[in-house]
Order: sequence, then C-alpha cells, then structure tokens
Amino acid sequence: MKTLRECVNTDRLINSFLELININSLSFSEQAIGEVLAGKLIALGFSVNIQSYGESFNLVGYKKGSVAGALPILLSSHMDTVESTEGLRVIRENGLIKTDGKTVLGADDKSGIAEILEALQVIQDKGLSVGDIEVVFTSAEERGLYGSKKFDYSLLQSKHALVLDSSGSVGKVVVSAPTHDAYTMRISGRSAHAGIEPEKGINAIMAAAKIISALPDGRIDTVTTANIGTIGGGSATNVVPREVVIEGEMRSHNLETIESLKKRMFETATKLAKKNQVRIHIEDKRHYVGFKIADDDPFVRLIDVALHKSGTFPEHLVYGGGSDANVFNERGIKSLVLSTGMQQPHTTDEHIYVNDLTSGALAVLEIVAAFRDFRLS
Repeated sequence: MKTLRECVNTDRLINSFLELININSLSFSEQAIGEVLAGKLIALGFSVNIQSYGESFNLVGYKKGSVAGALPILLSSHMDTVESTEGLRVIRENGLIKTDGKTVLGADDKSGIAEILEALQVIQDKGLSVGDIEVVFTSAEERGLYGSKKFDYSLLQSKHALVLDSSGSVGKVVVSAPTHDAYTMRISGRSAHAGIEPEKGINAIMAAAKIISALPDGRIDTVTTANIGTIGGGSATNVVPREVVIEGEMRSHNLETIESLKKRMFETATKLAKKNQVRIHIEDKRHYVGFKIADDDPFVRLIDVALHKSGTFPEHLVYGGGSDANVFNERGIKSLVLSTGMQQPHTTDEHIYVNDLTSGALAVLEIVAAFRDFRLS
C-alpha cells in the first residue's frame, strides 16, 4: 500500500503549477483563472459557487466527506498576483522554477493553489476517508485582502482553515499576525510667490518636515512597527508650497500598543502643526485586525503532528504581514497560514523549488487526513 508521500504526483503538480502561473491574473482581473479553477474543482467532485461582489468574485467549493461526525475544514489561497505576469518566461533548472527576471513568477499565491489541488486530487484518486472540505480561492488579496473582506461568510460551515500564503520553506506556520492601520495627514499652509513675497506664505513642506522628524518610525518594539511611506506636495520652486500629504502605517501584534502609538503620533502631529501655523487633517483606516493562536492550541498541535508525519519540521512564526487569515480569524474561523515554499515573492527574483511544491501538497494532504479525527474539546 502506497504512503501519502508516494501518492503525490510530482509531474502532475508541476504541470498544474505551470498552467496556473501562465494565466495572467492581476487583482480584480481573475476571470480567466477563476474559470480554470472552477472546472478543476468540479472535476474533483466539488460543487462550485461564484460569489460575486461587484469589482470581482471569490470562488467557493464544497465536497461532502465520508467520515460521519468529522468537522469541515477550509482550504484557501488567493488567485491574484501583485504584478502582471504578461509575457512570463519560465526557467527550470536544478529543481528550481523561476522567471527570466522580467516578471514575477506568480508563486504568490499559485503555489498554494497548486498544492491544494494536488492534495484534493490524491484524496479523490485514493478514496481517502476525510470530512467535508470547503475551498475558497479569493480575489484581490494583494489589494488589501479585498476579496476576503467582501466574502459572504454565510456560505461556509468550517470553523478551521488552512491558508496557504506564506513564503519560505514548507513547515512554517504563522500563528500570529499584526493589526495593520494606515493614515493620511494633509498639511495645509499658505502659498505665496517665493521670490517676491515669501513672508506672506506658510511653507507646508517645512512644517511637514518638522512633523515627520518627530514621529516614531521603524521598529518601535519587538512586535510593533511604523513607517512613513509616501510624501507629496508643492507645485513649483517659485511658489511657497501650500499643501503636503503624508501617508504612513503602523502594525502591532498588541492592540493596546497600536492604539497608544496612533494616539501619540496624531497628537504630536497636531501640536506641531499648530506651532508651525499650518492646518492638519488626519484620517486613519484599519486594514485588518491581528490574530494570535497559542502554540498549544489543539488545531496547532494537529498541524504540527501532521507536518512531522510528512517529514517536515514545523516552525511557528510571529509574522509582520497580513493575509486572508486575518479576515477569516476576525470572522470566527480559526485560521493558520502555511508556507508554500515560494521564495522572494513580490520581486522578479521570485522562485520555488519543486521539492517544496511536493512537500507543500503532502503537508495539506496529511493535515486534511488527520483533521477527520479532530474534535472540539
């Protein structure tokens, strides 16, 4: 009798991955890949629902399992890529899949999709006993988790999810991700002719410089960061600049810390604006809420055991970025993010090793097989 590792078909997995990355699928332009994935899920015995939300859609699949009393599990990855893959040229060498350096590869997150599909194919081919499986392939994740925020959660039964969307070798498990807030500061002074009557103006750029220099930036503490990302303003060298717009963000795994930091930053900016005789208007927005799942949580322990069984050493990560798992957790679905093996995502050096693709599919397979016996304590 074959082991699950022997059941994973590497050639099929590679071909599936190559097919997916050759479909250009920018955020909000996922129609082509969505049609392909819907067909693949239907062929795997899933009922498929296309959940449209205006700008795009999310793809939802459901397949009833054969184990009575088993809890359903959700498998998820996103369909979009951060940049266009138009003109993608794939290079394969020494077990590595990469591009010619002119485009991203799209392993973020099509490696996750391919690994899920391969695991589901093995489950079907071998008639493995598992519980109900739900699949969600989201859209526009790269545009601020847009698809998962627009998702209709009444379509789901699962209260536990695997989100395949993290970089690094297979075995990394994101158990904690931060809350992410962004802000815009609009600083308004008064324009004047810089060569004739500069004293009649109030220089918004100078005021903004003083505000920026006083704001916390970079690593604030071990679980908190802040960043001033963009600044724009002024119209010409002979005009005292009237307006400057500053955009920044802050992230923290501690909700109290991010609220305290935000309050301190905004109060500092307001005081300095008044001191420098400019007006300031501040807007802030919460992009997503953080989550933290304990290392000894039963779901985490199950994943650790399954990863060990697949021959992979599990490593728990406190991560600085967000994913659809942030939204799923906020909506009451306990979600962990698994690494897919993709390396250097969001760059033209993005690549993945075939061994990691195979290990990723096997990890999903082992976890789903183990989950059939999972019960809430």
